[in-house]
Amino acid sequence: MSDSQASAAETFSADQVRHLATLSRVGMTPQEVEGFRAELASILSHIQALAAVDTEGVPPTANGADLLNVQAEDDARPSLPVEAVLANAPQREADYFRVQAVLDSS
Repeated sequence: MSDSQASAAETFSADQVRHLATLSRVGMTPQEVEGFRAELASILSHIQALAAVDTEGVPPTANGADLLNVQAEDDARPSLPVEAVLANAPQREADYFRVQAVLDSS
């Protein structure tokens, strides 16, 4: 653990880590609590490094690539014949795939 991680680890108490675990509904052993203190310290040190970067004059962006609409046009075209689509269906009912029910009907 680096010096910055060690000092950051001291900012997270074991009680805080247990509280986060409770909020996340995650059970943790005492060893895991100490391990997560170190991991949270590492995350915090990365955030601190990012916060130190001068972003003055850099416009906000959600995507680093200059992509606009990369989807293909929605062109109408003939579909496959029903018999070809259902040729390898494990089960079929008339012109439909037959599947097992996933929702209870009650």
